[in-house]
Amino acid sequence: MAKYIDPRSLGLPSRTIVEEIDTKTLAIVIKRKSRIIMADGIKILAKVAAIKTARPRVTVVLKTTAPICSKTLKFFEVNGLEVIQN
Repeated sequence: MAKYIDPRSLGLPSRTIVEEIDTKTLAIVIKRKSRIIMADGIKILAKVAAIKTARPRVTVVLKTTAPICSKTLKFFEVNGLEVIQN
């Protein structure tokens, strides 16, 4: 059973879905069919930075069902964001 956190408590927009995987790991959840492109990647990293500001000792991952552009995937890798694709 997934446990979701109120994104406003982390300084994020209310439409953002944040799942608590365990006590030290949070996941930004994106459920859509369209591809995640670089513009989306920049916004996602901004959300990761906001979470790290609110909770510095937490690891943040991206959990998505959408395909990811290869350039964006490399961008995430360079910036240390792990991606979990379902």
